[in-house]
Amino acid sequence: MRNHPLTAPAMHRQDTVGKLSVFVVDDDPAVRNSLQFALELEGYAVRTFADAEQLLGRPDSERPCCLVIDYGLPGSNGLELLRALRQRDVAAPAILITSHPNRLLCERAERAGIPIVEKPLLSDTLTDEIRAICVARR
Repeated sequence: MRNHPLTAPAMHRQDTVGKLSVFVVDDDPAVRNSLQFALELEGYAVRTFADAEQLLGRPDSERPCCLVIDYGLPGSNGLELLRALRQRDVAAPAILITSHPNRLLCERAERAGIPIVEKPLLSDTLTDEIRAICVARR
């Protein structure tokens, strides 16, 4: 069986200049751009994707330290994307971002072991979560 590009024996990979890689999946270009800017200021190498298909179709072997996935993706949702990634043996930890998560979504995310960070992303909550995940994986 061929490994998916995001799977590997190593827990995560640093890019060529030693930065930990974070993948952001969000259909809103303003959110993608602002998250990329903020996370790059924090020292991460950031790759952005507009939808699940872009991430799932990624051809190279770069593996992120962490995935930041919007729940409300076109044609899918963040938990479905994460399930598809797990079926491909992608083990990178994920953080779900969404506006106004309801109780059912919170329960589903908790059962899946995925923290939710609520939009708007005004505080350091998201970067704190990413930092904790990436430090734990070193």
